[in-house]
Amino acid sequence: MLEKIHLSIVREVERQGSLTAAADVLCLTQSALSHAMKKLEQKMGTDIWLREGRSLRLTQAGKYLLALAERLLPQLELAEERLKQYAEGERGTLCIGMECHPCYQWLLKVVSPYLADWPDVDVDVKQKFQFGGIGALFAYEIDLLVTPDPLYKPGLHFEPVFDYEQVLVVGPQHPLRGAEYVLPKQLSEETLITYPVAIERLDIYNLFLTPAGIAPKRHRVIETTEIMLQMVASGRGVAALPRWLVEEQSAKFDVAPVKLGRRGVAKQIFLGFREVDTDIDYLQAFINLARDGVAENGESRRPAR
Repeated sequence: MLEKIHLSIVREVERQGSLTAAADVLCLTQSALSHAMKKLEQKMGTDIWLREGRSLRLTQAGKYLLALAERLLPQLELAEERLKQYAEGERGTLCIGMECHPCYQWLLKVVSPYLADWPDVDVDVKQKFQFGGIGALFAYEIDLLVTPDPLYKPGLHFEPVFDYEQVLVVGPQHPLRGAEYVLPKQLSEETLITYPVAIERLDIYNLFLTPAGIAPKRHRVIETTEIMLQMVASGRGVAALPRWLVEEQSAKFDVAPVKLGRRGVAKQIFLGFREVDTDIDYLQAFINLARDGVAENGESRRPAR
C-alpha cells in the first residue's frame, strides 16, 4: 500500500541527491529506506528508480510519485501543523502572499484591526511573488493571495475587496502637473519608472500605452515604492500607482496624481484562496474586513480603538 513515507522518500531522494542523504533527513537508516522502497516496488510490480552508476534516475512511475509527493505532502504537512495548533489552543497562521507591490501599504491597514479581532491567529506575509502566487496557493505555501490581476483556475476563488484608480505620478516641475488627464502620446518622451514586473502585466502598458501603440522613451525598473516616489519627485521620470497611495505619500514626497485618459483606469484588489478553505472562519473574517473595513482612500472605516 502506498503510504506517506514513500512519498517523503521519493521527494527527499530527489532533493538530496542520494539515498544516504535522504535517510539522514528523514531520520531513517539507509537500509530501512531501501527496504521500504523495494517492498513498494515489489508490491506494485514496477521500479521507482533505475541505477546509473552511483546515481539514481527516476522511472516514469517514479516521476509520477514525485509529482504526487510535491502536490500532496505540503497539504498533509499543513494539516498536521494546524491540528497541532488546535491541540495547543491556537487557531493557526494566516499566510498571505503578495503579487502587488503597492498593495503592501493597503494590507497594513487591514492587518492591524484583524490582529486585534483575532488574537489567537498569527499573520505571515510573503512578498516574493511576482505573478507566481497561483502556484503558491495550489502548493499550500500561502492561504490568501493579494493580487490586482486574478487568474481564475478550478479550485480557486477570487474575491474583489478594494476598488482603486491607477494614475500617473508626476513631480513638482512636471508640465503635466495639474492637468485633468494625460493621453498616451504625451508619455512617448517620458522616462517611465515601474516595479520589476513583466511589461505585459503592467497596467500602464496593457491598459493605457500598448492599446494606443505608444511606448515611453525610456523604461526604468525600481523595486521599492519609496525610492520610486523619490525619483519622480526629483524629476527623474514618471510612474503609475494607485491614487490613494499617491495622495497618502504626497505629504512626504512632492508628487501629484494625474488621471490616465479621459475615463481613467479603474482597478480592483482581489483576495484569492482555495475553495476548500471557504469555511475557515478566520480566513473569511480577513476577507470580510478587507472588503468592508477599508474605504476607497485606503483608510480604515473602523473606529479607532
